[in-house]
Amino acid sequence: MAEHARLILAQCNFCVGDIIGNTEKIVTVAKRALGEFKADAVVFPELAITGYPPEDLLFRPGLHRGVAASLKKIADAVRDINIFVGYPEIDGDSIYNSCAVFYGGNLISNYRKQALPNYAVFDEKRYFKPGAQSTIVEIAGIKVGVNICEDIWSPESAIQAKDAGAEMLCNINASPFHIDKQTERLEAVGAAVNASGLPIAYVNTVGGQDELIFDGGSFVIDTSGTVSAQAGLFKEDLVPIDVFKSSEGITVRGPQLKLADTEQTIYEALVLGVKDYIEKNRFRGCVIGLSGGIDSALTLTIAVDALGSDHVVAISMPSKYTADMSIEDARSETQALGCDFHIVPIDEPVSAFTKTLGKLLGPSGQGVTAENIQARSRGVILMAVSNTTGHIVLATGNKSEMAVGYATLYGDMAGGFAPLKDIPKTMVYRLAKWRNRQGHAIPNRVLDRAPTAELAPAQKDSDSLPPYDVLDPILEHYIEADMSPREIVEQGYDLESVNRVTSMVDRNEYKRRQAASGIRITKRAFGRDRRFPITSRYSEQEIDGTET
Repeated sequence: MAEHARLILAQCNFCVGDIIGNTEKIVTVAKRALGEFKADAVVFPELAITGYPPEDLLFRPGLHRGVAASLKKIADAVRDINIFVGYPEIDGDSIYNSCAVFYGGNLISNYRKQALPNYAVFDEKRYFKPGAQSTIVEIAGIKVGVNICEDIWSPESAIQAKDAGAEMLCNINASPFHIDKQTERLEAVGAAVNASGLPIAYVNTVGGQDELIFDGGSFVIDTSGTVSAQAGLFKEDLVPIDVFKSSEGITVRGPQLKLADTEQTIYEALVLGVKDYIEKNRFRGCVIGLSGGIDSALTLTIAVDALGSDHVVAISMPSKYTADMSIEDARSETQALGCDFHIVPIDEPVSAFTKTLGKLLGPSGQGVTAENIQARSRGVILMAVSNTTGHIVLATGNKSEMAVGYATLYGDMAGGFAPLKDIPKTMVYRLAKWRNRQGHAIPNRVLDRAPTAELAPAQKDSDSLPPYDVLDPILEHYIEADMSPREIVEQGYDLESVNRVTSMVDRNEYKRRQAASGIRITKRAFGRDRRFPITSRYSEQEIDGTET
């Protein structure tokens, strides 16, 4: 007769630093896994007790006192199920990224993460020491190995577990989202399965943490290399996995959900990121400057989908350059979404600022200066409403604008969070069209109209920037692929445009460093992903001799 074990992959949303709240969730889920699912084990994600990444909280002694109390509470609260839980383990002067396994109120096993990522958004070597040993736990007669996140990206860790006697492997994760990340995970785990011959269960955390989004997507790959269980993305889920052991080996069965297409996946990431940033930071809602353009329209729909219309305030702030259609379209958007809408003209504050500054600025107080006074007047209004209501201001700038500095410090850059910060302008349009297919919210005229800041007569973005279908690929090559201007030209772009764009990127680092945090969607977002000096005279055009 085949031996059988039921495991629950607990795809949970934890809050960094909320040790008490996270512990309560772990206990509640463990009780549910035992009572409702009759499970033999429940497997939680990496650093579940503290949330991920705890960053320099790991240096606070109080954090480790809280973790110790949490581990005791978990062990005592649910005794009749094996509980795999990620936590930071302190041992003398060393900290380990570990997974404890409890049963019957006792710690029966402990694993220390061996591969510590220190690239892109990861900085684990700053905090943790690597482990060295495999860990095997017997669950209902089946020997289950455990490892943590980065360990599985090298097949050697799975082979090590197999050599130690494991018959299957559980890999616990806090793996952040970027486009196509799930495909990369499946390929890496598939390689580990192929190398070790073990079925591997991959459990991932879910939720927003500052600019990082954890998408869940937990899965199992069986010994044939087939995905035999697949959880959904961007939502909490308890995934029951039935493991059978017979003379023919180990088989695994579980639910399988179909994953969404690219636009839906990105949109859902943005919604979750906004929801968790605002709710975990205990803001009452958000306020958005609604221009009638595509960026603010998409930001508004994301905010309403994340928080509900009752928690979103939209404000149109027209100037003498604002077209009537911009106000009409802004009103139409708020009516479709059911959120609060106000019109606050800025001509009077702009006039007051201009008069006050007149003697100081003289004739130079025109052009860009005059445009920026308009943008900063809007920033003052939005921040005043934020102060009064407890709503955070959502900045509406996109990655294309942030890359080249096409934004006003303390103006349209004002805000506490920027949902579109890593979304290129061309993707903004794709997401807006996808969202309209789910329920029309953004007027077609907003999608069809040429982008404009409306800070000067007949102004268009194309007056200052290359067309976005040219700009965005150049930016992708330069920022995400680290190509040189010469290499980008070899991709078919003209030298003058490439030099112009890359120079704008280089000289606007000071602006980006002051920008609001935003949701990471690509492999190379502005923020912890990309760390360039503000003060720098480095020039690849000069080095390569490609100046124009």
